[in-house]
Amino acid sequence: MSDSEEHHFESKADAGASKTYPQQAGTIRKNGYIVIKNRPCKVVEVSTSKTGKHGHAKCHFVGIDIFNGKKLEDIVPSSHNCDVPHVNRTDYQLIDISEDGFVSLLTENGNTKDDLRLPTDDSLLSQIKDGFADGKDLVVTVMSAMGEEQICALKDIGPKN
Repeated sequence: MSDSEEHHFESKADAGASKTYPQQAGTIRKNGYIVIKNRPCKVVEVSTSKTGKHGHAKCHFVGIDIFNGKKLEDIVPSSHNCDVPHVNRTDYQLIDISEDGFVSLLTENGNTKDDLRLPTDDSLLSQIKDGFADGKDLVVTVMSAMGEEQICALKDIGPKN
């Protein structure tokens, strides 16, 4: 290799970084995130049982899957580690909605992102379609965790010029 070669690396690449990180069960609180049955969930309820004669205190987690809204539960000894998903939220400007239900989004660096479907949530879906049909400038918030992405929120930044 000569010294004149240049290497360009994408700064947002996670280079095989884990989709989750360990956290002690006893430290996970309501409104935090946890992985239950290999699904990323938002914790809606945590209850801790007392230690028994022979054992550990146990944490009972109730979580809602952040992508499909299903309720999941898990019981873990409070001293054990649980997987916590890396959850990212990114805002993109909506450029177009295709016939087959995919959206075209503008990224921060000016590229387009065309691999996301419209959300399945009816109220959010109608807000996006109606706002787009009215010619409003819409910014959608995309939540990503554990290799999945989904539109989770919408902002109107004013009419198109």
